[in-house]
Parts: sequence; C-alpha cells; structure tokens
Amino acid sequence: MTSRPTPKPYILGIHAYVPGKSSTSDGRALVKLSANENALGTSTAALAALEEARGEAAGYPDPDAKALRAAIAQLHGLDPARIVCGTGSDELLNLAAQGFAGVGDEVLFSAHSFAVYDIAARRCGADPVEVPDTDFTADVDAMLAAVTERTRVVFLANPNNPTGTWLAPDEVVRLHEGLPRDVLLVLDEAYGEYVDPAHQRVGFDLAAAHDNVLVTRTFSKIYGLAAERIGWATGAPGLIGVLNRIRGPFNVTVSGQKGAQAALGDQDFVIASREHNQNERARFVEVVEALGNHGLSAVPSEANFVLVRFEGDVKAETALEALAEAGYAVRHLPGQGLPDALRITIGKSEDMARVASTLRAICGEAE
Repeated sequence: MTSRPTPKPYILGIHAYVPGKSSTSDGRALVKLSANENALGTSTAALAALEEARGEAAGYPDPDAKALRAAIAQLHGLDPARIVCGTGSDELLNLAAQGFAGVGDEVLFSAHSFAVYDIAARRCGADPVEVPDTDFTADVDAMLAAVTERTRVVFLANPNNPTGTWLAPDEVVRLHEGLPRDVLLVLDEAYGEYVDPAHQRVGFDLAAAHDNVLVTRTFSKIYGLAAERIGWATGAPGLIGVLNRIRGPFNVTVSGQKGAQAALGDQDFVIASREHNQNERARFVEVVEALGNHGLSAVPSEANFVLVRFEGDVKAETALEALAEAGYAVRHLPGQGLPDALRITIGKSEDMARVASTLRAICGEAE
C-alpha cells in the first residue's frame, strides 16, 4: 500500500510548459521579445472596457459569453451557436484532446510545433505522435502517412509556433481531405490575424462544412489581451457541445469578455498591428539574411516573430547572452529540438533596431 496519492503514469510524462523569460537570472528586467506579445500593446478601446469592467468584479461573468460570441460571429460571418470561448486558446486545445482522445489513442502533430500539443495529449493519457517536418514546415504527406487506426486528434498550428511557417489554404484542405472522418483536425490559428486577410478563411470554411474540424483563435496576440486569457473556437455543434460539457463554467472573466468585445470593434488597431509587424519583420529578416556569411538565417515567417538560426561561428547561446546584455529577452528552444535557433518576437521599431545592431556586433559587422 502506498503512503501517499499516486499520480497517473502518463501525467508524470509531462514536462511543464516553460513561458518566455522577462528577466535575467539575477533579476534584471529585460524587454520581453520572448512571448510573441503585440508590439503596439492594447487598443485604447479595449483598455477603456477593461477599466469599466472593474466595477463588476463582485459578480460572476456570463458563463456562456453570449455577447462576446455574438461579436465574434458578426465580425467573421459565423454562427454564434457554433462558437465557444475559453481561458485562452490553450484551454480549448487541451479540451479538444480531452474530449476526443484517451488512453490508447494517438494525438498527432508536426515536429517543431506548439509545446502544448504534447502536454494536451499526455494529460488525457493519449500517446503524442510527433511527425517530421520539412524545412520547419508541417509536411502534409508525412502527417497523413503517420495516421493510424489509433489516431483521434491532429493538431496543426497555422502559422506555426515557434517556426513561423505557414501552410497555404489548399494544403490545409488537402490535409483535411486525407484524414478519416472520425479524426478531429484542430486548426490552431493563434497567429491567424497576422496572415494576409485574403488567406484567413480556410479554417472557418472547413469548420462550417465538416463535422471534424475545430478552429481555435486567441485574443492574446494581435489583440494585445494576453493578460486577460481569452480564446475561442468554432466548429460543428457536436464539437462545440463536447467542449461546453467539460470547460470551466465561468472560464472567461467579466473584464475579459468586455475587453475582447471592445477589441473586436477596433479593427483599425488590428490593421495597424499587422502592418507594423509586416514592415518590421521584413526589415529584421533583411538584417539577418545579410549576416548569412556568419551562419545566420531566418526561417520564413507569417507570424509576429522570426526564428533565427545560428549555424556558423556565432552560436545561439552567444547571441542569447549578448541580447540579454543589451536588455532583451528572446526564446531559446533546445527542448523543442531547436538548439541552434532563437525565436525573436517582432517588437517596437527602436527595439528591433537595437536587436539588429546587437546581432551585427556579435558577428563583427560594422553598422
């Protein structure tokens, strides 16, 4: 007989998620380019709504987030009955695995993708299956070849975190068409709003037309509401019904619901954020590519960050330390098979200029 409660063995296989750093080991604060937060902050409309909501702190929030769901549906041309809100999209990703996979099942995802997928699989006792990618991009043929009779859920981050790579709409459709109808395809579009709006509909269209597609999005990235933890998903009524059965009953706060509604109404801020990101990302990638003779390269990105590879004399660890000395926290991800790379969030113009200057300096390049 054991002398204390014993956790399930599959829980012990989980390596806890490690968030991006914001300070040095000795406590010195750094500019945070490690968590893919919005460089422009939060829209003034959303901030005003958050402040107004403070007066309602004593009451429970609407458990169904009806007004927020209606606002999401109106913006994207969706059915509010086919939307569920969550504590960030992380909650919904975990619920998708929990609702449709369990002990003996498999949850499949591409290599070098979001660390939460592995955790979500293990939390419900399923086996995580990591499929080799191609050039840091999900390989549709490899993913389809990895599907077995035990596969229950397939996660696809599009754009992908931490690589920033992206599958075009026809490739997403091809992935879905190749999956058995009893396998759930979860399209994680946390960075979806950073993509050209002309290419943002594929997930929504698939989710509207099929019973086995769930699309998740978040207010943490382009909407600048990471602190409020608000996400949402859309899919067939049966999928949404399962998530509603197992989500927290008051999982999105009053302030979160009202802040998100206001953020949806300020699409000028969204457009400005996307344009800032595109411009600064292009400038930064140009700097990195100019240092190619020192072994630096940038993985093509459609998100608000760039994965910079260090394959020459300058090592990723050296750059990590130099950037910290310059006042910046970026993300080193050896635990995700990327020991030679740093994921660098696109920040304010002046911050990106200093990051670029630091990379030039450690390569011995004059300004």
